[in-house]
Amino acid sequence: MAKIRILVADDHPIVAEGLRSLLEPTFEVVAIVQNGRELVVAAKKLNPDVIVADISMPLLNGIDAVSQIRNAGIQAKIIFLTMHTETNYARRALAEGASGYVLKHSASSELLFAIQQALAGRTFVTPTIAANIKHTRAAKEASLNALEELTVRQREVLQLLAEGHSASEISSILNLSRRTIEYHKYHLMEILGLHKSAELIQFAIQHGLVL
Repeated sequence: MAKIRILVADDHPIVAEGLRSLLEPTFEVVAIVQNGRELVVAAKKLNPDVIVADISMPLLNGIDAVSQIRNAGIQAKIIFLTMHTETNYARRALAEGASGYVLKHSASSELLFAIQQALAGRTFVTPTIAANIKHTRAAKEASLNALEELTVRQREVLQLLAEGHSASEISSILNLSRRTIEYHKYHLMEILGLHKSAELIQFAIQHGLVL
């Protein structure tokens, strides 16, 4: 029987190789990528059974990468493996169709179980995070709604701005004109009711688009 094929996305090589060692006795690791854009490309090319991805990655965060993967029609089970304990990350991940949310320090004890649960059609969330989600759902609703108003392209621009890329650099990364990038930037401010670039960066950090 063929092994389940897993694509790993993590921008820390030591962590990624540790995951390979943890997974390969049971599964086939088909590739390891280091940023969200590479994840989208690899998922489309390899069509894995399962994706194990970090959230905070360069160029495109894991959650928005998964959104693009889903929009491309790829039905791989998604497990986020992250250091983020904040419930807004977990809720966004689950909203994008993730089947698992595991903290990195629990990987050795929870990741394999989370993958098995995902393959069985169930969802696994690290227990402490699951409990916190229930208690903070109402408080986070307004904040999440603000993020959900943004298009995928707007979130891409917002993350790249928050990572410190200039408008020229972003236009090159996204293959758009600089004028279009500036339009997105000021439209973001209008939608979010913000007035300075620093406020955009703070918003991106608060909503898990960057560290």
